[in-house]
Amino acid sequence: MAKLDHLLEDPPNIDEQTTFDPIIKHGHQDLVQAVAFNSYGDRCATGSVDGKIRVFNRHKDGVWRHCDNWTAHSAEITELQWLPPTIYPNLLASLGMEGRFKLWAEDPHAGPGRRFSCAQPRTPFWAVNAATSGTATPGGSATPRPGTSTPGGTTAGSVDTPPSQISSSGDLPTTNPSGPGGISATPKAAFETRNSRAPYRSFSLKHIDETRHTYLALLASDGHLTIYENEQPENLSDFTQVDELVVSRTTPPAVRGEESSFKVMFDPNMEVCYTALRAGVPQDALGLVTVAMDCVRVWRTKDVITQNLGVASVTKAFYLAAEVPIGVHKGLVRDVAWAGGNVRGYDVIATAGQDGWVRVFRVDTPTELEFAKREVMRSFKSSFDEEEEEDDNVMMGKNSRDDIGYGSSHGGGIKSSGVHQEKRGISGYAMGGQTSAVGGAGQVRHMIAEISRMNNHKTPVWRVGFDDDGQILGSVGDEGRLMHYRQLPNGEWAKSSELAMIKLRMAVP
Repeated sequence: MAKLDHLLEDPPNIDEQTTFDPIIKHGHQDLVQAVAFNSYGDRCATGSVDGKIRVFNRHKDGVWRHCDNWTAHSAEITELQWLPPTIYPNLLASLGMEGRFKLWAEDPHAGPGRRFSCAQPRTPFWAVNAATSGTATPGGSATPRPGTSTPGGTTAGSVDTPPSQISSSGDLPTTNPSGPGGISATPKAAFETRNSRAPYRSFSLKHIDETRHTYLALLASDGHLTIYENEQPENLSDFTQVDELVVSRTTPPAVRGEESSFKVMFDPNMEVCYTALRAGVPQDALGLVTVAMDCVRVWRTKDVITQNLGVASVTKAFYLAAEVPIGVHKGLVRDVAWAGGNVRGYDVIATAGQDGWVRVFRVDTPTELEFAKREVMRSFKSSFDEEEEEDDNVMMGKNSRDDIGYGSSHGGGIKSSGVHQEKRGISGYAMGGQTSAVGGAGQVRHMIAEISRMNNHKTPVWRVGFDDDGQILGSVGDEGRLMHYRQLPNGEWAKSSELAMIKLRMAVP
C-alpha cells in the first residue's frame, strides 16, 4: 500500500501554468540580434547590436557556463553560424551590418575568456584571401604579392612586414605597449572578407565531411551572390570562387533609402532526395535558396566538364531551378528556411513575410514523363473548369430569372474550390507559373507550390526555422511569440503550440 500512497493524494491544480527557468543569462548590454547552436547543441553563440559575441558551453551537469566574449564587429551582428564540430579547431562565422564576414577559430590551448579572442592564435590562420601566385605560407597557401587585390576586395601588406603580423584584413598591426611584442591585443579573425562594391547582407556555410569541402555563399546588397569553395577547411585562406549569380529581379534590388531584405541558405541535407536523383540531379549537387526583397528563388548545381591543357575536370555551376511567382508575397521576405529530412521525396521551404504570413512551399523534381502527364491533366482540368464556369454562368442567369437560390450557392462552391487549389498549388502556379530556367544541358526541371499559409502572429514575421528532421517549423513575430507548426496527414501545416514570454511586476509583501 505504501507504493500506492501517491495515487491517493490530491490531483494537481489544472490552473497552475508551467514555468520555464532561464537556462543562461546572456550578459549582453544591448539587444541580441543573432543566436546560433552547434550541431551537438552543447555550444551557443550570441551576437548583439553592440558588435560583441558571447559563447556559452553546456557542461555535463546541464549548466550553461560562459566561455568567451569579444568585440567582433564595429556594427551590430546580424548572423552567426557554427561549422561542424568535425573541423578542428572549432570555427564560428559572423556577419556584421558593416558588411564584413569573419571566421573565428578557437584556440584550445587558451584559457576561458581568451579562446576566440586571442590576438595571435597558435595555428597559422593569418593568410587570408590568398592569391594563386606568391610565396608559400606556413599554412600551405600562397601569400599575395604586395599591392595585389584579393577576391574580398582587400589589399595585401608589404613584403617587409613579417607575415605573422599581417592582419586578416590586410592592415598592418598597430603598436600597443600593453600587448605582447608590441602587437595590438585587438581580436583578429582567422578569415575576413568584404565586398568593395556593396556590403554583404547574408551568408551560409556548408561542409561535406566525405569530401572535406567547405562551401561559402555570400549575398551582397546589390543582389549579387558569390559562392566560394575550400578544399582544405583547416586552411581558411584557400577559398576559390565557384560561381557568381544575380538573385534579384532588378538591379539594384532597392533604391537608396528603401527598406530591403536579403537571405541565403544552403540545402542542409547531405544528399538530394531520391526523386531528384531519379530526375537526373547529381548525387553531390548543391542546393541554395535566396531572398532578395520579395523574390524567392531556388538554385541547383550541375556538373560542367572543362578542358585545361588537355586535362578534363568536373566543376559545379549553379542554375535557376524554381522561383516563387510574383505576387505571392505581399511584402518583404524577412527570412527563409530549408527543411532537412528530404527522405519524404520532396523538399520543403518556409518563408517569413513582412505581411504577417508564414508560407510553406513544396519543391518537386518530376521526371519528363511525370511532367508531361501533369501538363495533360492540368490542361484537361483547365478546360473542364472553363466549361463548368460557363455552364454555371448560364445556370445562374436562369436561376436569377426563376428566383431560385441554387445558382448563387453553386457559384460560391466553385469559388472556394479555386481558392483551395491556389493554396495547395494543384493547378495554380505549381505548373503554369513555374519559372525555372530549364532547357540547358544538365538542368533538371523543378516545380514549386505553396502548400500552407499561416497568419497566427497577426504581426510581421521575422524568423523561421526547421528542426533537424524537418518535422517542426518555428516562427517568431513582432509580438514576441514563438509559434510551432507541424505537418498534418493531408500535407498541410498547422499550428501545434505557442510560447510567449510575459514580464510581470511582483508586488512586495
